[in-house]
Amino acid sequence: MSARDEITDIIFTYAERIDAGDFAGVAELLSHATLTFEGYDSALTGPAAIEALYTSTTRRFDDGTPKTKHVMTNVIVEISDDVVHATSKSYYTVLHAVHGEFALQPVIAGRYHDRFEFVDGSWRLTDMHVIIDLMGDLSSHLQQEF
Repeated sequence: MSARDEITDIIFTYAERIDAGDFAGVAELLSHATLTFEGYDSALTGPAAIEALYTSTTRRFDDGTPKTKHVMTNVIVEISDDVVHATSKSYYTVLHAVHGEFALQPVIAGRYHDRFEFVDGSWRLTDMHVIIDLMGDLSSHLQQEF
């Protein structure tokens, strides 16, 4: 598999883990990364802090999932000449629905700007920067106001 394919798989795995409600898995994927959000001064590092963020902000339902689908598109990956560092930019659109309670709709959309490094034979995230471009009704998705 090419470096570009491996990095794209990491991006898609992140979306899959969130949609499964696997916040420990998200934290593991980001275990070497710094997580930042556009417009906020704080940065999160370490699996415990990252898992705590997702657990405290994202509502999970009886089936253990947040009842979302993170649709990842427009993925652009750039690999450094030394093939040790890489960056990516991608779009996300989060769809959310709860049967009988919340009709299917996009609730948030934006971009991820990520950095990666190649260590011990595999790629890993070193920085994930989240940019929110559009917000809809997040009342059923989040446990607090955003």
